[in-house]
Amino acid sequence: MDVGKLAKVDLNLLVALHVLIEERSVSKAAARLHVTQPAMSKTLNRLRDTFDDPLFARSKRGIQPTPRAEALANELIHVLSDIEGLLDAGEFSPQAFRGEIVIAISEYVGFTLLPSLTARLETRAPKLKLRTITRAEQQLDLLADGRLDFAIQLSRHNYPSEFRHHELASSPLAVFVRRDHPLTQQPINEDNLRLFPQINLYIADRAEIDDADLPPSEVLGSAKGTVETSHLLTAFEILRSTNYTLVCPAYMARNDGATRDLVTLPIPEQYGRTIEYSLVAHDRTARSPIHQWFWNEVIDAVRALRVRTVHRG
Repeated sequence: MDVGKLAKVDLNLLVALHVLIEERSVSKAAARLHVTQPAMSKTLNRLRDTFDDPLFARSKRGIQPTPRAEALANELIHVLSDIEGLLDAGEFSPQAFRGEIVIAISEYVGFTLLPSLTARLETRAPKLKLRTITRAEQQLDLLADGRLDFAIQLSRHNYPSEFRHHELASSPLAVFVRRDHPLTQQPINEDNLRLFPQINLYIADRAEIDDADLPPSEVLGSAKGTVETSHLLTAFEILRSTNYTLVCPAYMARNDGATRDLVTLPIPEQYGRTIEYSLVAHDRTARSPIHQWFWNEVIDAVRALRVRTVHRG
């Protein structure tokens, strides 16, 4: 940010430009801003010098914006709204928030959570921009330096003190295969599982997670080939047409559409563990109203999913 350049600019000019674009008349813009027409004409000249562009051309219908002015129009709305928000001393309102939230979330978690979460955001924070990142390494570093706002990740035993974390959910694991896979007719044990190629779903920060916290597929290995992907639907399509296996959270089987023609088999007892997921954020956002609000929305969305799952049985 060039602070010196910004210091030389009268931000009131942006308000005037916004009104001129809307009114397309110097006299109407002057009346709306409660200034004289000569004063507004002088402001227009200053705007032309600032942007090095005529900005408007005279016509029988008043003044018409140039391509540069039209390009500025949409940006002005957001910039002025953001400034208004900075100056607003009132209570934080999700309905009025226009900023962006960036969250790291694997596809297999997002596949279940995001429909519920975005349905809440659609009505409660309709102007919020949510950006999801499905492949992000060094997530704690990204949270600390501001490139991420939140991460939903496999829970770790220990987090540094500057990170907030909340256990969202847990799930047992299952082996997913196509309906007529040979394993459906065999005992499900370690030796038999190793006979078939496997799909490994991408896990962020794998090197920082203890083997005990990794899914069995990451520990078992395979005598055949493997495929790693972050795309859950791609993984399911591979399963439908091959002898590959996939170990992933058992809750995915509840999505009948995505898991069409697939079945779940039990994990061998020695690998039967529960995978836990946590919501993580850095303390730099702890006092931010929007981040506090979004944190609670994620937790509530997961809680609502749990209730729905219980009701489904």
